[in-house]
Amino acid sequence: MHSLTRIWTPILLTLLPTLALAATKPAVVYSVADKYDHSVNQQVYEEGVVRYRKETGIQVTERAPAGAAERLNTLRQLAGDGYSPIVLVGGEQVIALQTIADEFPKTQFTLLDGQLDKPNVRSILFKVQEGAFLTGALAAAESETGIIGFVGGLDLPGIHQYGCGFEQGAKYANPAIEVKQSYAASTPALAFADPVKGSFLAKEQFAEGVDIIFAAARGTGLGVYQAAADEGLRAIGSDTNQNGLYPGTMLTSMFKSMGQAAYTAWEEAEVGTWTPGVLKLGLLDNHVGWALDANNQGLISQGLRDKLETLRVDIVTGKLKIHDYTQTQHCDYITPTIGAICPPAGKAGSGTLCKS
Repeated sequence: MHSLTRIWTPILLTLLPTLALAATKPAVVYSVADKYDHSVNQQVYEEGVVRYRKETGIQVTERAPAGAAERLNTLRQLAGDGYSPIVLVGGEQVIALQTIADEFPKTQFTLLDGQLDKPNVRSILFKVQEGAFLTGALAAAESETGIIGFVGGLDLPGIHQYGCGFEQGAKYANPAIEVKQSYAASTPALAFADPVKGSFLAKEQFAEGVDIIFAAARGTGLGVYQAAADEGLRAIGSDTNQNGLYPGTMLTSMFKSMGQAAYTAWEEAEVGTWTPGVLKLGLLDNHVGWALDANNQGLISQGLRDKLETLRVDIVTGKLKIHDYTQTQHCDYITPTIGAICPPAGKAGSGTLCKS
């Protein structure tokens, strides 16, 4: 027996990683809109699915249901076929997941951008108000008209979280700034996949004097960026780095690392360390922020970058606390600090004063 143990032990140790890999059947259910949406779906695909396949050799099964009924059936089929962990992109999947998580208590589900308290669900939430605060400060500093805008896909607390953070940052940087807000639709299918509506809302705001718009509307936001390019004005992307869509038009993008979150869920399930619960990720974890790359580095002065970095550090260290709309269902503004970005003499429409 001892000799057999000596023979098999190294063989079993060699096989253990393979056995662990074989035990997982990872899957992803995308949000509404196309997988190649230049937004959250595409980020999860490129930075999660593709990366995981390259690094582990394991194929992630992908599904993109068209609506609520199809989403429920898709989840039930995946769980019934033994897929786990299953990553779900978008808070609109909560309703379907609530039913399926109970039906398949042994299946591991990771919900990105939504929360569901179940013993087999991990909810990943992002402190988007922190990243939006920085983009708001940046927009206020760069605005020439003193009027900036926000276009949200859906009139829901999770989208107001972006708009509220953006407005807080803008008014913290320049209390005289005006911020206009618009929302595309009341249902997810229309809210996040309608670039024509995004373009319409952007043009309305531009006609009212807005010169920079921050969009948190996924596919609908593409219409906002196109309208900004057509008008020779500027826009700010969201959720993933969209700077390359319209170089020179895109001032920056507020990113959140949903692809990394998906990858981590599959990786932890593979090695047996996946756990349920609620996880909130923000600036401290470098899971949200604003994007600076070759497409926009010429648009933002070093002086302004330094001021934004100071704000980032103040948020990370707790010196500056950004209000989260989802906690109160209304937007509480922090006390503005004149001179945080714009000099004390700054006023609405004094963009050039704020860029030094």
